[in-house]
Amino acid sequence: MSISEHRIADLMRFEPRTQQSSTPAQTSSSEVCAPAEIADRLCLWSSGKVALSFERLAALGILGGLYIGFCGALATMVVSESSLGAGPTRWLGGIAFSLGLVLVCVGGAELSTGNCLMAMARLRRLITARQLWRNWTLSYLANGLGALGLAWIVFNSGVYDAEPLRSTAIRIAEAKLALSPAQAFLKGILANALVCLAVWLSFASHNAVGKVLGIVFPISAFVALGFEHSIANLYLIPAGLMAGAAGGLPDLARNIAWGTGGNLLGGSLVVPVLLWLGHARHQG
Repeated sequence: MSISEHRIADLMRFEPRTQQSSTPAQTSSSEVCAPAEIADRLCLWSSGKVALSFERLAALGILGGLYIGFCGALATMVVSESSLGAGPTRWLGGIAFSLGLVLVCVGGAELSTGNCLMAMARLRRLITARQLWRNWTLSYLANGLGALGLAWIVFNSGVYDAEPLRSTAIRIAEAKLALSPAQAFLKGILANALVCLAVWLSFASHNAVGKVLGIVFPISAFVALGFEHSIANLYLIPAGLMAGAAGGLPDLARNIAWGTGGNLLGGSLVVPVLLWLGHARHQG
């Protein structure tokens, strides 16, 4: 199974490099890729990810966790004491939260939940199951380290000392910890389905503006609807607990475990399999 060289050249525009050729990357004639081309680009992207060294994967994974933590902090501020009403406020917070995936996709980082789309490359037999799980496991651990570290830094910097941020952080954490395991799992499926669709749409565009637009609407939807993203929760819940939310480490572990399971199912089975069946099975 071969993929044309111009696809490989085009992929270079998605992966940050320390050194770039002076020759512009070849792109397709259209500003927006067809779904079959998106599938090709995703599979090439996945093949590059499994080749990352441990050090680079860890560094980019920590960056991914930091990016998601930053957008969690921003969203917490945006929804504090809003007078717009519940729906518009949550959607505005979701737009702010979109910053995280924009930084990941445009700035370059590893995000385990978005990397669930690599399952499509596995379905095409371009990567092995071992390579897939290596990336998912290491990026998840690094994401968690970045998100937890940022939560500790933000709290100890005094950001949450003043109202209304402190009350908002507590409210967000307590609402998440109050979810039953079934709710956290099902909301995890829905959240990562939308995250992976945002990554999919980001590959449809050749320019940064198109990527941002492709990311913002699915991500703002999952936040506004109250779905559960495990990496985001590794920032939001610890930040809220440090600010004074009711709960403890067992409650955090339960939420993260069930949310992670849902994220994995929604992101690695539901979305990639359907997209593969619809657009990628007979391509490449």
